[in-house]
Amino acid sequence: MSNPRTLLITGASSGIGAATARQAAAQNFNLALAARSTDKLDKLAAELGTENIRTFTCDVTDYASQAKLVAEVVEAFGQLDAVFANAGCGGEPGGFSGAPVESWQRIVNTNILGVAYTLRASLGEIKKTQGQVIITGSIAGRRTLSGSMYSASKWAVSAIGYNLREEMRGTGVRVTLIEPGMVDTPFFDDPKPDALRPDDVARTVLFALSQPPNVDISELVVMPTPPTA
Repeated sequence: MSNPRTLLITGASSGIGAATARQAAAQNFNLALAARSTDKLDKLAAELGTENIRTFTCDVTDYASQAKLVAEVVEAFGQLDAVFANAGCGGEPGGFSGAPVESWQRIVNTNILGVAYTLRASLGEIKKTQGQVIITGSIAGRRTLSGSMYSASKWAVSAIGYNLREEMRGTGVRVTLIEPGMVDTPFFDDPKPDALRPDDVARTVLFALSQPPNVDISELVVMPTPPTA
C-alpha cells in the first residue's frame, strides 16, 4: 500500500475546514490542520482519534507564520501533497458608502493576501510532489453584489486560481477552485436552513482530491437546491 497523502488545511477549526478534515481522515490522509487557535483543532483531532493528524497555530495574514507552518508540516510528515487554502472571513454591512474600513483591511488581509501567502509558502513543496492546490472561492466571486467588499475579495480569489493554474502549467500541479453558494457555518450569526452544509462542500473537496493524476478538476460551483414551494 502506498503511503497516505499529506493534506494541509487552513481555517480548519470549524465549518468547511473541519468538515473536510473529518472526511479526509476517513480516507486515510495525513492531516495538517491549521488555524489561529489550536483549542478547537485539538478537540477535532481528539474526536477523529487517528495518529496521522497534527495541529498547528497559524495566522494566515502573516507570511512568516505560514512559511513556518509549511516547514513544520514537512518535518512532521516528510512531504506535502495537497494544500486546501480555506481560511477566510466575512464583511460588515454598509457597503462602500458606510462599512468600517477596518473590515475591508481584515477581508483583504485574510481572503486575498492570506490565500496568496499560503500559495507562496507551500508551492515549493507542492511542486516536488506534483500535488494539488484547492482554494475556497465563492459564488460571490462570480456575481455582482451591491457594495460588497467580501464579493470583491472572492473575485480576486477566482483570479488567483485562474492565474495560478497558468503558472503551474506543465509542472504536474493541479489547481481547483471550489465556489460554494451560501453555507450554514459559524460565518453567519443566524442559522441558514436553506443553505449548503459544510459536509456538502467538503465532499466536493474530496471529490477533487480523489481524481487520478490525469484528471484536473479546475472549478466546482456548488449551490443549494432552491427550496420547494
